[in-house]
Amino acid sequence: MKSSLRYGQTLTAALLVSGSALFAAPVAFADPDTQQPVPAPGPAPANVAAPAAPLDVPPPDAAPSSAIPDACKQFGGALDYAASYYEDFAYDSAGSGNSVNYQDPNVANSNVIGRTALREAASAAMSAASTPGLPEDISAPMRSWSLRAAKLLLIMGIRGGGDSLNTTASDMNTDAKNAQMACAMNGARA
Repeated sequence: MKSSLRYGQTLTAALLVSGSALFAAPVAFADPDTQQPVPAPGPAPANVAAPAAPLDVPPPDAAPSSAIPDACKQFGGALDYAASYYEDFAYDSAGSGNSVNYQDPNVANSNVIGRTALREAASAAMSAASTPGLPEDISAPMRSWSLRAAKLLLIMGIRGGGDSLNTTASDMNTDAKNAQMACAMNGARA
């Protein structure tokens, strides 16, 4: 949201400057019967200011930077990967409140696979969040999701209880939703 606001403010400033320049510029009338010699280039008079540098504003129809769609796509892949493998662990360990039976072979196996997937997904999400040119409103929830994924795999590794697993997973879902909304607000999909 901040990047579109900044772009909108910059675009508004550019339009105001362009509009005022149109009204302040002298109007030239051409008379086809009169031939005027072109003046030779020379130094500008001392009382004339040098032309202002052009504003660095992309035209309205310019293609968006690939940073946003690329990072959002990478983050979406990390979400899908983590969800598909963590879901098995969540399913195998559910139903006992705060107590998780890590001695159950299904829980133990899905714990190892889920942690591996979370480790890889956290790395991919952090990489997506670190994409050069990615606005902070998109990178911040991606980064937060990545850190919470690392926290979740640590909880799984030390065989933490269901309450801490559920709280961390819920926080990750909030971060994922925030990142997806930020991507959507910037025309991309996570």
